Amino acid sequence: MVSSSVRHPMRAEASAASQPAWPAPMTTTSKKCIPLSDTISAVAFQVSDFSRRTVVEFGLSLPGRGPLAGLDVVLRIAEKADALRYSSLFVTDHVVMPVSSAKSVYPYTASGQFPGGLAQDYLEPLVLLSHLAHATARVRLGVSVLVVPYRNPLLAAKMLATTDVLSRGRVILGAGVGWLREEFEALGAPPFEARGSVTDEYVKLMRAAWTTDPVTFEGKYYTVRDIHVLPKPVQRPAIPVWIGGHTGAALRRVGTIGDGWHPIAMRPPALLVPDEYAAKVKEIHGWARRAGRDPRSITLTVRVPMEVRGKRSKAAAGDRPLFQGTADEVAADIRRYQALGVSHFVFDHTVQELRAVLSNMERFANDVRPKVSRARRK
Repeated sequence: MVSSSVRHPMRAEASAASQPAWPAPMTTTSKKCIPLSDTISAVAFQVSDFSRRTVVEFGLSLPGRGPLAGLDVVLRIAEKADALRYSSLFVTDHVVMPVSSAKSVYPYTASGQFPGGLAQDYLEPLVLLSHLAHATARVRLGVSVLVVPYRNPLLAAKMLATTDVLSRGRVILGAGVGWLREEFEALGAPPFEARGSVTDEYVKLMRAAWTTDPVTFEGKYYTVRDIHVLPKPVQRPAIPVWIGGHTGAALRRVGTIGDGWHPIAMRPPALLVPDEYAAKVKEIHGWARRAGRDPRSITLTVRVPMEVRGKRSKAAAGDRPLFQGTADEVAADIRRYQALGVSHFVFDHTVQELRAVLSNMERFANDVRPKVSRARRK
């Protein structure tokens, strides 16, 4: 039952017109709110980028599901990432999984099927981030991505703000609309067809909860008047919101209300090879200008599978997946995306064995990072 001060009708209309722009671009960590030692550590794995951004960062996607989704394994990877000076750790989001997903198509495999099957352990991302806030000291902590319509927006805002306080300002919210219709139905979430407009509104409400006190917000799906939502995040003016997805609607969302773009690439059919990525950035910037925003304020990121191999692949030229190859090849791939303005790379593991995951993390930190950091514009 919703209290008298909150209206939450869950209407079924699909998203149509573009939403009003969020008036002020969000920034990232406030140096005034984080101890100097933490600020120095947080940038220790940043290297010079001589294209459009001043620094580039490297993060990892944690195995929050499947055979590696156990506490000891997750903590081992997180602690290793912290020690190797990775910039971020991201976790993914599902709450329940149906026995059958016949009504849904997974957008990041050629088959449309969810990898690993539907019956697998899946750690809740906001709870996991809170634990990681205690287990780590340097890395930023994010969700890639939180399915925004699944959760009450005020509760989600409160949990994220609390984790930002516990982590001393290290949270990033990757925000997505979701794809699994059966999961929407099982959770009693807003109608699947309305997920785009619901996400737009919930993101705006969460920002209001992070930046104003008392909070008053009137929307199509949620209205609240004169309430305190405390504590506020450490980061000012708010936790950064990176919008996931690569469709036209997602690009509009990035340009109008996003602090960053956080797509998944190198997974058919969403390859986002450099030319395709550049074209979508151009579209994002067009939306930003129409919304009265500075396109340069939008952080460009990409999440890709990454593997550093000891020897050059014998595959024919052009057959090597980007970000999978020798240290020289992976470094060259990074520079190609840097030239497009990408300033944050999040790497998925390509194997499901802990020792191999840790070894790949070390190879990247020791063999690829120096090659990128020594790069200079010719």
